[in-house]
Amino acid sequence: MNHNAKTWVLFFLLTITSAVRAQTDLRSGLQTIADEFKAVGLAVVVIKDGKPIYKEAIGYKNLEQKEPLSTQDLFRIASISKSFSATAIMQLVEQGRLSLDDDFGTLIGFPVRNPNFPEKVITLRMVLSHTSSINDRNGYFDLDVINPAKNPNWAKSYNTYEPGAGYEYCNLNFNMVGAVLELTTGQRFDNYIKKVILDPLHLRAGYCVDSLDQKRFATLYEYSKENDSFSPQPAAYNPRSEEIVNYTVGHSTPVFSPTGGMKISPEDLATYMGMHMNYGKVGKRRIIKEKSAKIMQTKLSEKEGYGLALLETENLIPGIHLVGHTGSAYGLYSAMFFNPTKKYGFVVVTNGCVPTYENGFVALSAKTINYLYKTLIE
Repeated sequence: MNHNAKTWVLFFLLTITSAVRAQTDLRSGLQTIADEFKAVGLAVVVIKDGKPIYKEAIGYKNLEQKEPLSTQDLFRIASISKSFSATAIMQLVEQGRLSLDDDFGTLIGFPVRNPNFPEKVITLRMVLSHTSSINDRNGYFDLDVINPAKNPNWAKSYNTYEPGAGYEYCNLNFNMVGAVLELTTGQRFDNYIKKVILDPLHLRAGYCVDSLDQKRFATLYEYSKENDSFSPQPAAYNPRSEEIVNYTVGHSTPVFSPTGGMKISPEDLATYMGMHMNYGKVGKRRIIKEKSAKIMQTKLSEKEGYGLALLETENLIPGIHLVGHTGSAYGLYSAMFFNPTKKYGFVVVTNGCVPTYENGFVALSAKTINYLYKTLIE
């Protein structure tokens, strides 16, 4: 072997060694964060310029069998799910079938009016941005709670401020949005989202538990501070076969929980995030127009920074503008945030941890995203 060949081989070996060491160091740092919050499992995906540059899973898919977690396992991602409905709504707006300024009551088929401001129209835009003045006090898994013809206490579902003038995060808003999607398209919510978003992006995900591979579900665990222990939450993946038998389009919609019921892997969620990061497009496939994507990403409430199922923040990574959403349910905590200008983003999901908070975000998610930013992006 001549001198040049030896030099090339040495350089190659050093490069490989350096890359392996960097990956090991990254994983070690994530493990330290996971240990700090006693995470059952922690899955992360980082994308830059439309491609994944790092993915890692630490801990367990389940504690009972001690299966290792994977970034391809399915999680019920909770409130990040809301953005799928908003994306589908924007498609219909582009087609001229809906307007963001439509009277929401007209769309859903019963009066949606705050009794304190009966003349004020509550619009689709208000419902999508949690500025509708609607709340969850009557619950949100049954649309009848806010229907004056079905519930004598319907007025409790409204706050005392004028629609459009205040903000309150409300799950009922998005279960109703799912019903509007059904009434507008005539199709069952889960099937429609699959057709117009999941299939075009080649995502193996969905709202219907029964249509997914049960073996891929990561078990979710609720943490008990009293016992310092984790308990599994099988209700997160309850089957829906019985409810589907008697399903009524536009009324049974909460069965699929448009507000929080998407089941998706961190890798596929990162692909979906990349679509929003690139203003509605992945590769050559466009899901929504650039204008629609920017509308979703633009805050309508100054203090909260909330747009249409996506929020703007500079508090997650101090001073850095990010857009995205969080989720929490059944012990799961999820985060999906991206910078649409510089084209990078983070997906962080845990199936159970000690939930403390930092700047309004779950500390595990915040520390993980800051760590990934400093090691991979900054």
